[in-house]
Amino acid sequence: MSGHSKWSTIKRKKGANDAARAKVFTKIGRELSVAVKNGGADPSINTKLKDVIAKAKQNNVPNDNIERMLKKAAGENGGADYEEIIYEGYGPSGVAVVVEALTDNRNRTAGEVRHYFDKAGGNMGTSGSVTFMFTREGVILIEKEDVDEDTLMMDALDAGATDFITDDDDVFEIRTEANDVGAIRDDLENKGYKIISSEPAYIPATYTRLESKEDMQKMSRMIEMFEENDDVQAIWHNCENENAHDEKIIKKSIHFSV
Repeated sequence: MSGHSKWSTIKRKKGANDAARAKVFTKIGRELSVAVKNGGADPSINTKLKDVIAKAKQNNVPNDNIERMLKKAAGENGGADYEEIIYEGYGPSGVAVVVEALTDNRNRTAGEVRHYFDKAGGNMGTSGSVTFMFTREGVILIEKEDVDEDTLMMDALDAGATDFITDDDDVFEIRTEANDVGAIRDDLENKGYKIISSEPAYIPATYTRLESKEDMQKMSRMIEMFEENDDVQAIWHNCENENAHDEKIIKKSIHFSV
Protein backbone atom coordinates (compact mmCIF):
# COMPACT_ATOMS: atom_id res chain seq x y z
CA MET A 1 0.00 0.00 0.00
CA SER A 2 2.73 2.29 -0.44
CA GLY A 3 3.32 5.16 -2.77
CA HIS A 4 6.73 4.15 -3.98
CA SER A 5 7.01 2.04 -7.13
CA LYS A 6 3.43 0.87 -7.50
CA TRP A 7 4.23 -1.84 -10.02
CA SER A 8 7.01 -3.31 -7.91
CA THR A 9 4.59 -3.27 -4.98
CA ILE A 10 2.03 -5.22 -6.98
CA LYS A 11 4.59 -7.79 -8.05
CA ARG A 12 5.66 -8.18 -4.43
CA LYS A 13 2.05 -8.67 -3.35
CA LYS A 14 1.50 -11.38 -5.93
CA GLY A 15 4.33 -13.35 -4.39
CA ALA A 16 3.49 -12.42 -0.82
CA ASN A 17 3.36 -15.01 1.93
CA ASP A 18 0.21 -15.88 3.84
CA ALA A 19 0.94 -13.37 6.60
CA ALA A 20 1.32 -10.51 4.11
CA ARG A 21 -1.87 -11.48 2.29
CA ALA A 22 -3.73 -11.64 5.61
CA LYS A 23 -2.68 -8.04 6.30
CA VAL A 24 -4.03 -6.96 2.90
CA PHE A 25 -7.33 -8.69 3.69
CA THR A 26 -7.49 -6.97 7.10
CA LYS A 27 -6.91 -3.53 5.62
CA ILE A 28 -9.48 -4.02 2.89
CA GLY A 29 -11.94 -5.35 5.46
CA ARG A 30 -11.65 -2.06 7.31
CA GLU A 31 -12.29 -0.08 4.13
CA LEU A 32 -15.35 -2.20 3.39
CA SER A 33 -16.64 -1.61 6.92
CA VAL A 34 -16.28 2.17 6.61
CA ALA A 35 -17.82 2.23 3.12
CA VAL A 36 -20.86 0.22 4.26
CA LYS A 37 -21.31 2.31 7.39
CA ASN A 38 -21.17 5.56 5.42
CA GLY A 39 -23.20 4.57 2.35
CA GLY A 40 -24.98 1.26 2.84
CA ALA A 41 -24.30 -2.29 1.68
CA ASP A 42 -25.53 -1.98 -1.92
CA PRO A 43 -22.60 -1.28 -4.29
CA SER A 44 -25.02 -0.30 -7.07
CA ILE A 45 -25.85 2.89 -5.14
CA ASN A 46 -22.76 3.15 -2.92
CA THR A 47 -19.95 4.04 -5.32
CA LYS A 48 -17.32 4.06 -2.57
CA LEU A 49 -18.23 0.49 -1.66
CA LYS A 50 -18.08 -0.48 -5.34
CA ASP A 51 -14.56 0.96 -5.53
CA VAL A 52 -13.41 -0.94 -2.43
CA ILE A 53 -14.83 -4.21 -3.79
CA ALA A 54 -12.91 -3.57 -7.03
CA LYS A 55 -9.76 -2.97 -4.98
CA ALA A 56 -10.34 -6.22 -3.10
CA LYS A 57 -10.54 -8.16 -6.35
CA GLN A 58 -7.43 -6.41 -7.71
CA ASN A 59 -5.62 -7.53 -4.55
CA ASN A 60 -6.72 -11.14 -5.13
CA VAL A 61 -9.12 -11.28 -2.19
CA PRO A 62 -11.35 -14.34 -2.83
CA ASN A 63 -15.05 -13.68 -3.45
CA ASP A 64 -16.00 -15.73 -0.38
CA ASN A 65 -13.85 -13.48 1.79
CA ILE A 66 -15.42 -10.37 0.27
CA GLU A 67 -18.90 -11.73 0.97
CA ARG A 68 -18.01 -12.48 4.59
CA MET A 69 -16.54 -9.00 5.04
CA LEU A 70 -19.69 -7.41 3.60
CA LYS A 71 -21.98 -9.45 5.84
CA LYS A 72 -19.94 -8.52 8.88
CA ALA A 73 -19.93 -4.84 7.92
CA ALA A 74 -23.68 -4.83 7.28
CA GLY A 75 -24.56 -6.60 10.57
CA GLU A 76 -25.99 -4.83 13.58
CA ASN A 77 -22.59 -5.05 15.24
CA GLY A 78 -20.54 -4.28 12.17
CA GLY A 79 -17.28 -4.11 14.04
CA ALA A 80 -15.20 -1.24 15.34
CA ASP A 81 -16.02 2.37 14.53
CA TYR A 82 -13.08 3.39 12.34
CA GLU A 83 -11.98 6.97 11.79
CA GLU A 84 -10.19 8.14 8.66
CA ILE A 85 -7.07 10.21 9.45
CA ILE A 86 -4.30 11.68 7.29
CA TYR A 87 -0.86 11.98 8.90
CA GLU A 88 1.92 14.04 7.35
CA GLY A 89 5.63 14.23 7.98
CA TYR A 90 9.19 14.00 6.74
CA GLY A 91 11.43 10.97 6.36
CA PRO A 92 15.22 10.92 5.99
CA SER A 93 16.72 13.91 4.16
CA GLY A 94 13.36 15.67 4.11
CA VAL A 95 11.41 13.14 2.03
CA ALA A 96 7.74 14.18 2.16
CA VAL A 97 5.40 11.44 3.42
CA VAL A 98 1.59 11.22 3.56
CA VAL A 99 -0.01 8.40 5.56
CA GLU A 100 -3.66 7.39 5.23
CA ALA A 101 -5.06 5.50 8.22
CA LEU A 102 -8.29 3.92 9.43
CA THR A 103 -8.21 3.59 13.21
CA ASP A 104 -10.46 2.89 16.16
CA ASN A 105 -7.94 4.53 18.49
CA ARG A 106 -6.39 7.74 17.21
CA ASN A 107 -4.02 8.10 20.20
CA ARG A 108 -2.52 4.65 19.58
CA THR A 109 -2.14 5.22 15.85
CA ALA A 110 -0.70 8.72 16.20
CA GLY A 111 1.91 7.42 18.65
CA GLU A 112 2.92 4.58 16.34
CA VAL A 113 3.12 6.84 13.28
CA ARG A 114 5.24 9.37 15.18
CA HIS A 115 7.53 6.53 16.29
CA TYR A 116 8.07 5.37 12.68
CA PHE A 117 9.00 8.87 11.57
CA ASP A 118 11.40 9.25 14.50
CA LYS A 119 13.05 5.87 13.82
CA ALA A 120 13.77 7.00 10.25
CA GLY A 121 15.39 10.23 11.40
CA GLY A 122 12.41 12.29 10.35
CA ASN A 123 9.48 13.85 12.16
CA MET A 124 5.69 13.93 12.04
CA GLY A 125 4.29 17.28 10.95
CA THR A 126 1.02 19.14 11.37
CA SER A 127 -1.98 19.02 9.05
CA GLY A 128 -1.12 20.64 5.73
CA SER A 129 2.63 20.55 6.28
CA VAL A 130 3.21 18.06 3.44
CA THR A 131 0.05 17.56 1.36
CA PHE A 132 0.53 20.88 -0.45
CA MET A 133 3.46 19.18 -2.23
CA PHE A 134 1.11 16.58 -3.75
CA THR A 135 -1.91 16.61 -6.02
CA ARG A 136 -4.82 14.21 -5.57
CA GLU A 137 -5.41 12.25 -8.78
CA GLY A 138 -6.93 8.95 -9.84
CA VAL A 139 -4.46 6.36 -11.12
CA ILE A 140 -5.36 3.27 -13.15
CA LEU A 141 -2.74 0.66 -14.07
CA ILE A 142 -3.14 -1.80 -16.95
CA GLU A 143 -0.56 -4.46 -17.81
CA LYS A 144 1.01 -3.86 -21.23
CA GLU A 145 0.96 -7.47 -22.38
CA ASP A 146 -1.47 -8.04 -25.30
CA VAL A 147 -2.77 -4.44 -25.15
CA ASP A 148 -2.58 -2.09 -28.13
CA GLU A 149 -1.23 1.22 -26.85
CA ASP A 150 -3.00 3.50 -29.34
CA THR A 151 -6.37 1.83 -28.82
CA LEU A 152 -6.11 1.96 -25.04
CA MET A 153 -5.02 5.59 -25.13
CA MET A 154 -8.06 6.57 -27.23
CA ASP A 155 -10.41 4.51 -25.05
CA ALA A 156 -8.98 6.06 -21.88
CA LEU A 157 -9.18 9.63 -23.15
CA ASP A 158 -12.70 9.06 -24.50
CA ALA A 159 -13.70 7.79 -21.04
CA GLY A 160 -12.48 11.04 -19.47
CA ALA A 161 -8.85 10.34 -18.50
CA THR A 162 -6.59 13.37 -18.06
CA ASP A 163 -3.26 11.74 -18.96
CA PHE A 164 -1.78 8.55 -20.40
CA ILE A 165 1.73 7.49 -19.35
CA THR A 166 3.77 4.78 -21.07
CA ASP A 167 7.27 5.11 -19.56
CA ASP A 168 6.96 2.03 -17.30
CA ASP A 169 8.25 -1.20 -18.85
CA ASP A 170 5.35 -3.27 -17.50
CA VAL A 171 2.21 -1.15 -17.29
CA PHE A 172 0.26 1.66 -18.87
CA GLU A 173 -0.63 4.33 -16.34
CA ILE A 174 -3.82 6.32 -16.78
CA ARG A 175 -4.42 9.50 -14.77
CA THR A 176 -7.90 10.80 -13.97
CA GLU A 177 -9.61 13.32 -11.76
CA ALA A 178 -9.69 11.76 -8.29
CA ASN A 179 -13.48 11.43 -8.24
CA ASP A 180 -13.64 9.94 -11.75
CA VAL A 181 -11.36 6.94 -11.25
CA GLY A 182 -14.17 4.47 -10.53
CA ALA A 183 -16.30 5.42 -13.53
CA ILE A 184 -13.32 5.34 -15.90
CA ARG A 185 -12.20 2.00 -14.47
CA ASP A 186 -15.68 0.57 -15.13
CA ASP A 187 -15.69 1.93 -18.67
CA LEU A 188 -12.33 0.33 -19.47
CA GLU A 189 -13.29 -2.97 -17.83
CA ASN A 190 -16.43 -3.04 -19.96
CA LYS A 191 -14.18 -2.70 -23.02
CA GLY A 192 -12.28 -5.82 -21.93
CA TYR A 193 -9.19 -4.33 -20.28
CA LYS A 194 -7.81 -6.06 -17.19
CA ILE A 195 -7.29 -3.47 -14.46
CA ILE A 196 -4.35 -4.13 -12.14
CA SER A 197 -5.04 -1.23 -9.81
CA SER A 198 -7.39 1.75 -9.68
CA GLU A 199 -7.55 4.31 -6.90
CA PRO A 200 -7.05 7.94 -5.91
CA ALA A 201 -3.41 8.75 -5.22
CA TYR A 202 -1.22 11.53 -3.88
CA ILE A 203 1.11 12.47 -6.75
CA PRO A 204 4.19 14.52 -5.77
CA ALA A 205 4.95 17.74 -7.61
CA THR A 206 8.70 17.34 -6.99
CA TYR A 207 10.98 14.50 -5.87
CA THR A 208 13.75 14.10 -3.32
CA ARG A 209 16.69 11.83 -4.08
CA LEU A 210 18.47 10.12 -1.19
CA GLU A 211 22.23 10.13 -1.59
CA SER A 212 23.47 7.93 1.25
CA LYS A 213 23.00 4.20 1.69
CA GLU A 214 22.04 4.82 5.32
CA ASP A 215 19.17 7.14 4.34
CA MET A 216 17.98 4.68 1.70
CA GLN A 217 17.90 1.90 4.27
CA LYS A 218 16.07 4.12 6.77
CA MET A 219 13.48 5.00 4.12
CA SER A 220 12.99 1.38 3.16
CA ARG A 221 12.57 0.34 6.79
CA MET A 222 10.15 3.18 7.48
CA ILE A 223 7.97 2.04 4.56
CA GLU A 224 8.03 -1.52 5.92
CA MET A 225 6.96 -0.36 9.39
CA PHE A 226 4.04 1.60 7.97
CA GLU A 227 2.97 -1.31 5.78
CA GLU A 228 3.10 -3.75 8.70
CA ASN A 229 0.71 -1.58 10.74
CA ASP A 230 -2.93 -2.67 10.36
CA ASP A 231 -4.15 0.91 10.91
CA VAL A 232 -2.21 2.25 7.91
CA GLN A 233 -4.12 1.92 4.66
CA ALA A 234 -1.67 3.69 2.34
CA ILE A 235 1.52 5.71 2.32
CA TRP A 236 2.70 8.17 -0.31
CA HIS A 237 6.07 9.85 -0.62
CA ASN A 238 8.26 11.78 -3.02
CA CYS A 239 11.43 9.69 -2.71
CA GLU A 240 13.00 8.86 -6.06
CA ASN A 241 15.17 5.97 -4.92
CA GLU A 242 13.41 3.72 -2.44
CA ASN A 243 16.29 1.60 -1.16
CA ALA A 244 19.98 0.95 -1.39
CA HIS A 245 19.59 -1.87 -3.89
CA ASP A 246 17.30 -0.01 -6.31
CA GLU A 247 19.09 2.29 -8.73
CA LYS A 248 15.94 3.01 -10.73
CA ILE A 249 14.61 6.54 -10.26
CA ILE A 250 10.93 6.23 -9.42
CA LYS A 251 8.85 8.68 -11.45
CA LYS A 252 5.49 8.11 -9.83
CA SER A 253 3.88 7.64 -6.44
CA ILE A 254 0.87 5.43 -6.12
CA HIS A 255 -1.32 3.45 -3.28
CA PHE A 256 -2.60 0.37 -1.78
CA SER A 257 -1.43 -1.22 -1.07
CA VAL A 258 0.85 -3.34 1.11
